[in-house]
Amino acid sequence: MIRDQSVRLVNVLSRRKSIEEEESYDTKIRLKRVLGLMDLTCLGIGSTLGLGAYVLAGAVAKTAAGPAVVLSFMVAATASAFAAMCYAEFAARVPKAGSAYVYSYVTVGELPAFIIGWDLVLEYVIGAASLARGLSNYIDSLLGKAMSKFLLEHLPIHVSFLSPYPDFLTFFLIVIVAGLIAWGVRESTLLNNVFTTINLLTLTTVVVAGSFYIDKKNWSLEKDEIPETDDFDKPIRGGEGGFMPFGVSGVMSGAATCFYGYVGFDGIATTGEEAKNPKRNIPLAIVLSLIVITIAYIAGACILTLMLPYYLQDPDAPLPHVFDKVNLTPVRYIVTIGAIFAMSTSLLCCAFPVPRVLYCMGRDRLLFSPFSKLSSRTQTPVLAITFAGLLSAITGSLFNLDQLIDMMSIGTLMAYTVVAVCVLILRYKVKEGGEQLEESSSSDEDTPRVSPTSASAKRAFCALSAYSSRVSAGYLFYPRDC
Repeated sequence: MIRDQSVRLVNVLSRRKSIEEEESYDTKIRLKRVLGLMDLTCLGIGSTLGLGAYVLAGAVAKTAAGPAVVLSFMVAATASAFAAMCYAEFAARVPKAGSAYVYSYVTVGELPAFIIGWDLVLEYVIGAASLARGLSNYIDSLLGKAMSKFLLEHLPIHVSFLSPYPDFLTFFLIVIVAGLIAWGVRESTLLNNVFTTINLLTLTTVVVAGSFYIDKKNWSLEKDEIPETDDFDKPIRGGEGGFMPFGVSGVMSGAATCFYGYVGFDGIATTGEEAKNPKRNIPLAIVLSLIVITIAYIAGACILTLMLPYYLQDPDAPLPHVFDKVNLTPVRYIVTIGAIFAMSTSLLCCAFPVPRVLYCMGRDRLLFSPFSKLSSRTQTPVLAITFAGLLSAITGSLFNLDQLIDMMSIGTLMAYTVVAVCVLILRYKVKEGGEQLEESSSSDEDTPRVSPTSASAKRAFCALSAYSSRVSAGYLFYPRDC
């Protein structure tokens, strides 16, 4: 009896959902397919290329890698590309809303899906809260810390693990963003496209203007050319000089920091039911956004370290500091405005996926079913948006930025790990009666291996790409043949 009940419990917790079950849902509880390739790409760029584009390069150059911060970004981009290919492959095979939650549900079962679903909610809620808190701190600094001084004086919080004061601006910023998302997918993505374009134009202006003030010598400084103290008599940590003043260890340490500048592209995978032609557009959008982000980071890092020696960088506001040094005040103001738009679009893009995950879990009855109800006017999950918005707003207003970033990192690493494992499970299965593994197909029937000698060039290209990533090359260029 106990054994039978245990087996039944294990079967229930490990039961998997088929793609056919996803297709069988009533059209009344499905999201509208309105997002094109440009919308999806801007969603990935906007969620990733936030304040990090304005801060990360200078901070890593001064404290970890020197001019070799360029290599740190390349290493981080390579690591992110592996994770991106996993998401791209899943998005092509399982083009449904929910990202890693749905991917784990169709491969490893219900209990892991429930856990990873809440993990995604944690990641995106805390991500939105941290971005809103960062934007609030940035606006507060532009106002001379007037808001924080007032709240510290009149509404202090004397709890060690909470923020020193309740940040009401963070709360209202998230409420406004939640309202924009509930307004409709078309409207919120149009606004995101505009903000992302302004962000990219700002970074382009920085690169073009800075290119007239570069000095190649800043990449090959000798150790004896580095002063011992700065203008404020503080000791300078200059390392050994040259392009890699802190050695390979500095490059890898910088890469670990730079990796979190690439977090956010996975939000594209939550739009599986809102994307037009998701099997093609979602993988392409993930790849395109990663390419644009990498170019932006590397170009910005090159300009920063060529304009000013790495040991003189300002880790908190490197771009305004560099342009102040060369007396380009107009560009400094452009950077200030661009940073506000960058953080705004990152906040919008980070808050966008949470309701989609809650919507999927509600539809699967792993959360309250009202989360899956859509507004008849906007065709968006309003209750899920409201819940996620309030949770993010309360979290952001009560916790400080460092605590939020640490918690978000845990959720991100867990999601990436689960998706990578699920790709292996999806791609291979054990043959009946043997231990040999074979590649599994995205359909019900097994697809035979393709031999380059017996297939056309297109099919050979697809078969070759399947070894590393089913989507990475063959699927993107020959989707019908793969």
